Amino acid sequence: MGVVPYRKVRDIDKLQRLLGAVLMIEADVELSDLLAHLVEEACAIAGAQYGALGVLNESRTSLSEFITYGLPEGREQAIGARPTGRGVLGVVVAEGENLRLDRIGEHPLSVGFPEGHPAMSSFLGVPVRTPLTVYGNLYLTNKLDAERFSEEDEALVEALAQAAAIAIENCRLRDRLRLLSVIEDRDRIARELHDRIIQRIYAIGLALQEASRIAVRDETTTAISKAVDQLDVVINELRATIHQLDIDPLPGGLRRNATDLIDELASVFGPRPTLTFAGPIDTMVPARVADHLLAVLREALTNVGRHARAGSCEVEFTLEDGEVTLRVTDDGVGIRGDPTGAGLGLANLGQRAKILGGAFSVEAVEPHGTRLIWRVPLSAA
Repeated sequence: MGVVPYRKVRDIDKLQRLLGAVLMIEADVELSDLLAHLVEEACAIAGAQYGALGVLNESRTSLSEFITYGLPEGREQAIGARPTGRGVLGVVVAEGENLRLDRIGEHPLSVGFPEGHPAMSSFLGVPVRTPLTVYGNLYLTNKLDAERFSEEDEALVEALAQAAAIAIENCRLRDRLRLLSVIEDRDRIARELHDRIIQRIYAIGLALQEASRIAVRDETTTAISKAVDQLDVVINELRATIHQLDIDPLPGGLRRNATDLIDELASVFGPRPTLTFAGPIDTMVPARVADHLLAVLREALTNVGRHARAGSCEVEFTLEDGEVTLRVTDDGVGIRGDPTGAGLGLANLGQRAKILGGAFSVEAVEPHGTRLIWRVPLSAA
């Protein structure tokens, strides 16, 4: 990474704005909101019409997040599938180096733009990286007041990309620490189960043995009745402890398992489905609920791959207000007739949601396509 990028900048106003944007990484905000702010600031400081930031998932097989600036929402949705990391964007990630172009279309690895995509000319791309890891890329297009982006623009955007990398790395480290904390809690509960509850059961057993030696019938009945009452208390404690063990997060995390599932089903798709997450999915979703989510995702993606003839598919997990929601949206031919018909295997998804006290629906997407929504409360565990 060499020279600290901001040392190449001479504009004091831009440096002050850069400093304010970088200091945001210490604020108590969601990672996606912070990254969106950094993209917006990059466009403002460098004078770009459009900007985007793509974040690689932890297995580096696809983008886990893709944040844009400058496109009206309706137009962005009309473009369809988001970039998958091929072409010029893939060069920035693969080589881990900055790239400035007068005309993006003239680069030998340019793959063009999908239908509905705005025209783009000048290009500036920088890797989102720390010294050891590339987490994605930040790129700007269409310099507004010049033919191409300058070295100063490159330095400013590189500094913002480094701030984004630090934020992503910190977020993933925090998620891992939370998971470790949960594992430690589970170990603590197991120790309590052994040291406190099992010892109490043993003591009650001794009390029952003593009761059997009492000759007077009334005294025997009283002693045994008391011991049975104590056993009831212990049984309730055991049930509570087992419940705590049962709500442990899914081994490996829901993010990794969902990514692996998409990899497994890749052969039934054309373009790879995009996968996004909002909220502490790995640390807060219990294993029992996560197992259902993965089963629903498998069924939904299989249906899209086999029946929808879709050009794109988006998968979104959201955790909010004590409820986890899975949305699977495609731009295929849609579903005719009863959307919960067993012919598409969707009746089972509705039953899964009902068991957990949740809800399931399938709706049409304009101008064509289908959105599956499956949500359940975390209390279902």
